[in-house]
Amino acid sequence: MREVHHFIDGGVVKGASGRFADIFDPNTGNVQAQVALAAESELAAAAEAAAKAFPAWAATNPQRRARVMFEFKRLLEANLDELAELLSSEHGKVVADSRGDVQRGIDVVEFACGIPHLMKGEYTEGAGPGIDVFSMRQPLGVCAGITPFNFPAMIPCWMAAVAIACGNTFILKPSEKDPSVPMRLGELMLEAGAPEGVLNVVNGDKVAVDAILEHPEIRAVSFVGSSDIAHYVYSKGTAHAKRVQAMGGAKNHGIILPDADMDQAVKDIVGAAYGSAGERCMALPVAVTVGEKTGDEFVARMSEAARGLKVGTSTDPEAHYGPVVSAAHRSRIEDYIQMGVDEGAELVMDGRGHTLQGHENGFFIGPSLFDRVRPDMRSYRDEIFGPVLQVVRADTLEEAAALPSSHQYGNGVAIFTQNGRAAREFAAQVNVGMVGINVPIPVPVSYHTFGGWKRSAFGDTNQHGPEGVRFWTKIKTVTQRWPEDDIGDQAFVIPTMG
Repeated sequence: MREVHHFIDGGVVKGASGRFADIFDPNTGNVQAQVALAAESELAAAAEAAAKAFPAWAATNPQRRARVMFEFKRLLEANLDELAELLSSEHGKVVADSRGDVQRGIDVVEFACGIPHLMKGEYTEGAGPGIDVFSMRQPLGVCAGITPFNFPAMIPCWMAAVAIACGNTFILKPSEKDPSVPMRLGELMLEAGAPEGVLNVVNGDKVAVDAILEHPEIRAVSFVGSSDIAHYVYSKGTAHAKRVQAMGGAKNHGIILPDADMDQAVKDIVGAAYGSAGERCMALPVAVTVGEKTGDEFVARMSEAARGLKVGTSTDPEAHYGPVVSAAHRSRIEDYIQMGVDEGAELVMDGRGHTLQGHENGFFIGPSLFDRVRPDMRSYRDEIFGPVLQVVRADTLEEAAALPSSHQYGNGVAIFTQNGRAAREFAAQVNVGMVGINVPIPVPVSYHTFGGWKRSAFGDTNQHGPEGVRFWTKIKTVTQRWPEDDIGDQAFVIPTMG
C-alpha cells in the first residue's frame, strides 16, 4: 500500500514514529494509502533544517527570492492537472473544484512574486539636523502553517508562499486526510530553486501540532480549521511567545431583499451552498429572506434548483459535487440534519441515504434544504460544513442584518439587492469580516486580504495580501546621522513637539 511520509531538508524522510493514519478514497470508502504521523523528534528535525537554511535564505535579496516564486508559479501551472486529480482522489471534490483550489493557491504565489515592492519600508529625510529615519521589514525566522483538509493546495500556498518570499523558512503541517498535494508542493518548491530546508512538510496529528506550538525555534504559526482548535492554537502558541493567526469556523449568511434579481440569487446561492459538498469556510449555508413573498419564491425555486444538482464521483465531469471527505464527517452532517428536524425546522429536501450505483460505500450525501429555521436552533448556531442550506425568514432588512451581526461566527456575509444605498449601509454596519454585494462567496482576490471576525478568527492579522506580509515580517526602524563639517559639535537632539 502507498505510504506518505515527510519532506524534510530537501528530501522525503520516512516516518519513524511507527504511527500511521489511513487515507481514504471518498468515492469508494476504501483505504488507498497511509500517512505517517510524526513524533516530536521529526518535527524537531524539520525545525533544525529550517533554522539551518534561514540565515542564507533571509540574506538572499528579495528579487532573487521573487524569481524562485516566479518559477514555483510556473511549475504549479505546468502541473495543475496532476495536482487537481491527486487532490480530488483524497479529498473527494470534483476535479473542476480541485483545479480552482490549485488556481487560488497560484494566485497568492503570483502575489508573492511582488515581494521586492511589498517589503519596502518608509523613509524620512531630514528628521533632524543631518538625521534620516527609515524602516525595513525583516523576516521572523522559522515559521509554520497548520492547514485543513478542505483546501490542501490553496491554503498552504496562502501561508508558505508569502512567508517564504518574505525570507522566512517554513514548516507545513497539512491535514492527515489529504497530505499528498502538500508533499508535492514541497517538491515543487525545491525544484523552483528554493534551498533545502526552506520548505518542509511534516505530516501528523495533535502530537505534531503541539510540537509546533511548543518548539522554541518557531517564531510564528498560521492556522486554518475549526474554531475550537483555532482558539487552542492561538492560546497555546501565544503562551509560548509566538505570533499566531488562527482562522476558525463560519456560518455565512446570504440576505435576499424583495428587489433582488431572484434568478441570479438562486443561481449564485445553489453553487455557494452546495458546491464542494459545502466543505468550505466561505460556503453560504444560510439564506435569510426578507418578507414572506420573497421567502416563498426563494424556497420554491431553490428546491427546484437543488433537485437538479448531480452528485457524482470526483472524476465525473458532469457532477456538481462529489463525496464528503470521510464517513465520520458524513455521519456528523446527517446528525445535524436530524437535529434540525427535531428542533422543528421544515425539511424540504433530505440528502441522507444518498448512494451511487457501483460506489455504495462512498461518502456521498445529497443536497438538503431547510425552511423556517429559527435563530435559537443549535443547527443554526453551529457550523455544519456540508451540503445543507437553511432558510431563515425575516420581516425587515434590519431584522435580517442582525442575524449575521449577532452570530458567534463572523467570516463572510452576502446581500442580494438592486438598492445601492441599502447595500452600502449594510456593508458598512454588518459585524462580519468579509462582505459580498450580489457576490455569494466574497473571498478577496490575492492582493487583498482574507479574514473573519469574532470566533472565525483569533489574532489581529489576516491571511495573504498586505496583511500577510505584515504577519510574516517584523519592522526595524533606523535613525541615522552622518556628521558633516557644517554640523560641527552640535549635539544630537530628538525632535520634540511644539
